[in-house]
Amino acid sequence: MRTVVAAALVTVAAVAAAASPVARVGKPAPGFTLKDSAGNTVVLAKLRGKIVVLEWMNPDCPFWKRHAARGTMTKLAGQYAPQGVVWFAVNSTAHLPREQDAWAREAFKLPYQILDDRAGRVGRAYGAKTTPHMFVISADGRLAYAGAIDNDPSGAGGAGVVNYVGQALGELLAGKPVSVPETKSYGCSVKYAKQER
Repeated sequence: MRTVVAAALVTVAAVAAAASPVARVGKPAPGFTLKDSAGNTVVLAKLRGKIVVLEWMNPDCPFWKRHAARGTMTKLAGQYAPQGVVWFAVNSTAHLPREQDAWAREAFKLPYQILDDRAGRVGRAYGAKTTPHMFVISADGRLAYAGAIDNDPSGAGGAGVVNYVGQALGELLAGKPVSVPETKSYGCSVKYAKQER
């Protein structure tokens, strides 16, 4: 009986470990290889030496669409691109056709590519929960920030709004540690593909 119980516990632990994200702030960011919306292959390991921003998106999500319409991310990407920061959107929305990525890029004038993660492997590895959900990877390949784009989930704006990603990028480029490395993301839940059991 004990052997059966022990085996069951091991199985449960293994399933839980497989389901839990491996990305941790301060630790090496999970590597990946994905196709972008232009059909090019993007390999994270080849971007070592550059700061990389990953923005989880869903073109059907009101939260992401609000930021896209206002240019929250595009303005930030444009501001830091001259300093070598690489920015990608990542789409883990299982039910949308890949053509939606090209449409979203054109409709919202995104200056960066959208990576196709409809299988959900990369999103789960990073623990992406919402759209948007932001991740900043430092030049040495470590996860430097994970969480919300800002502290304004309602979109009300105002003097008290802090753009956490902009703050993190500024600190990294200045050679400083990220003062707020982790926040709670907000937005629509990521619509992952169902995992086979």
